Amino acid sequence: MQIEVVDLFCGVGGLTCGLNQSGLKVKAGFDIDDTCKYPYEHNNKAKFYKKDIKDVTGEDIKKCYSKNSIKVLAGCAPCQPFSQMSFKYQNYENTKRENDRRYSLLLEFGRLVKEVQPDIVSMENVPKIEDTKVFEEFFKILKDNGYSIDYKVVYCPDYGIPQNRRRFLLLAAKSGDIKLLDKTHNKENYVTVRETIGNLPAVKSGEICPTDILHQTAKLSDINLKRIRMSKPGGSWKDWPKELRCKCHQKESGQTYTSVYGRMEWDKIAPTMTTQFYCYGTGRYGHPEQDRALTLREGALIQTFPIDYQFVEPNKPFALKDIAREIGNAVPVKLGEVIGNSILNFIKKRSKS
Repeated sequence: MQIEVVDLFCGVGGLTCGLNQSGLKVKAGFDIDDTCKYPYEHNNKAKFYKKDIKDVTGEDIKKCYSKNSIKVLAGCAPCQPFSQMSFKYQNYENTKRENDRRYSLLLEFGRLVKEVQPDIVSMENVPKIEDTKVFEEFFKILKDNGYSIDYKVVYCPDYGIPQNRRRFLLLAAKSGDIKLLDKTHNKENYVTVRETIGNLPAVKSGEICPTDILHQTAKLSDINLKRIRMSKPGGSWKDWPKELRCKCHQKESGQTYTSVYGRMEWDKIAPTMTTQFYCYGTGRYGHPEQDRALTLREGALIQTFPIDYQFVEPNKPFALKDIAREIGNAVPVKLGEVIGNSILNFIKKRSKS
């Protein structure tokens, strides 16, 4: 029996790509950002629907599935209202967070679960979502609709993803107990920066690789070129001479931000890829030995996208910040593959019982 998936909040297709790689068949993705349409459809051979989740109906989703398929509804609602930074600067029940239109999108996901009644549900987000009322409500929707639920916070390197990232994963099934697969890696064999991007052609600050338009990097200012040349892999701005240090680093509040303007280390994992990974000054996004920040392709590879994943239509101009946002917001592809394999493992065990 065919296992078919609809991906909500699909973006450029990180989750979809991983689910497809596991052997599931993703039929469609829904997202409000139409700039994601080309990379989503071109790379994944699935239909992209530009539609606000609040306007998506159960019937819209049901039409995507074949009649006798095992139906999976997956998605990662925008995580900004639940991020660590959001909790740091706002109280737990802060009105500002709950008035953010993105806060309630998980409940729209829950509404669609009720309307579609898929066989399996997959939800991914940031760890702090577990501490919110909106998650409690989503969890109750699943329970009230007869789902068995497994959820946990996972450390991405434990599943072969080369970055310091933690994610909240939930799986729910109508018939039987579904479980996330056990970790596949440990500190002895974590995938490193060198293994991930070490074989790419060298490029200089502001250059574009002639064989891959995505292998390009933002141009550094003269002062930042001086700074990165004084930076050691794994070090900090404290390695610089005082005349190169930023004014913010001279204040007490700036003393703790030791990773900004930092270089990565070849034989360790990378930092979390945010939407700002192409900017040298926003984290430890300096290349281990070349005097520049990460290229778009390097960020995509650290997010475990295939090296031939196309984010831009041929001959169409684009801004680095826009593609970096799409890459940074994506679910790591390999995490999607882990989710897909967990679903397959559950279905195989169920079929034998």
